[in-house]
Amino acid sequence: MKSVIGISLRITNAEKYVEKRDSISHDWPILLQDLGFTPLLIPNTISDVTTYLDEMKISGLILSGGDNIGDDKLRDNTETTILDYAISHNVPLIGVCRGMQIINTFFGGKVQSVGNSNHVNKPHMVNIDNHFSLENNSIQVNSFHHNTIDQRNLGRNLTSFAVSKHDNTVEGLIHNELPIIGVMWHPERNPDQNSHILLKKIFS
Repeated sequence: MKSVIGISLRITNAEKYVEKRDSISHDWPILLQDLGFTPLLIPNTISDVTTYLDEMKISGLILSGGDNIGDDKLRDNTETTILDYAISHNVPLIGVCRGMQIINTFFGGKVQSVGNSNHVNKPHMVNIDNHFSLENNSIQVNSFHHNTIDQRNLGRNLTSFAVSKHDNTVEGLIHNELPIIGVMWHPERNPDQNSHILLKKIFS
């Protein structure tokens, strides 16, 4: 049996129709299947997310990127429920970009919006420490976010394991007791060896 990995979805407005839709980049299912996992999409309109995850026999969870916290309350609530589920069922979870920000705020941390585009579509180097080892202790990552997290604004029981060389903001965090991590870069958009190592460590 392949491990089933649930992925949260962003909410978008259809261009030619007056309706909202859940969506996800094609990159995620491709990457997860390449790694031998079965991707499962988690709709934002499911009436009981907890029961849904139980019935699907989830082995791991991803809080996907895109948009800001507070842009859509329905998504915020769904992803908070997913985090609650991961904690209560000890299910490994990774938050990507917005997903990492959700993790930090969930545990009482803060996210700040920067008034520049230094992290938008600008690959940069990050230092990786021994809290979560990758192929090298310094790697290049992609970057598509306007929000950042300072060390002093990390949530309870969260420790940084990746820090931007450019401005020392937190690019990766890990929970001290639970199988929960977050990264500000998008492993699905650049599925290199480090992306494979990252996801296999979490979900294998």
